[in-house]
Amino acid sequence: MIKDLVKRNRSYRGFDESFKVDEETLTELIDIARLTASGANAQPLKYHPIFKEEEVKKMNSLTRWGKMLTNMTLPHPGQFPTAYILMFVDTDICKEPKNADADLGIAAQTIMLAAVEKGLGGCMIANFDKEAAFEAFSHKPNHRPMLALAIGKPIETVKLVDVNEDGSTKYYRDDRDVHYVPKRKLEDILI
Repeated sequence: MIKDLVKRNRSYRGFDESFKVDEETLTELIDIARLTASGANAQPLKYHPIFKEEEVKKMNSLTRWGKMLTNMTLPHPGQFPTAYILMFVDTDICKEPKNADADLGIAAQTIMLAAVEKGLGGCMIANFDKEAAFEAFSHKPNHRPMLALAIGKPIETVKLVDVNEDGSTKYYRDDRDVHYVPKRKLEDILI
């Protein structure tokens, strides 16, 4: 059921590094995203699967995780993802990359849901060194990196909780490193 997939599709920041995500799996996830809706059916997105160890290490070095958790660095040592899908906008198709934000969101969420269905998990990361990623992973000047999807076998616990009385939606961790994600109640979002 789609609701169950959505509940399990969390932003994971801890992975089993012994579980390697292969090129075939990433290609399958990209193929599913290829079928999603696109504004004016322009289909401006391009994808670079990252699964080779040296490329994964490079991408790990370019990412910044969990900026709301200022008292820790994530992922913890030995818990990095073993693959990424780097999403690009082709500026020959979409002159202004920000105009493809809806396409990026639709495709990224589809990839993450498909990953969860396979027993994997991930994290959508917009906070990465885009210029360095462009230099490392793009071969065409019209391909602009916009979003990195970390993919792996999650090893952390993420729990959904109701937003506190103060209305804060800031995620947090307890002393056992359990990650809590506050969600607004249904009655609070219906207008």
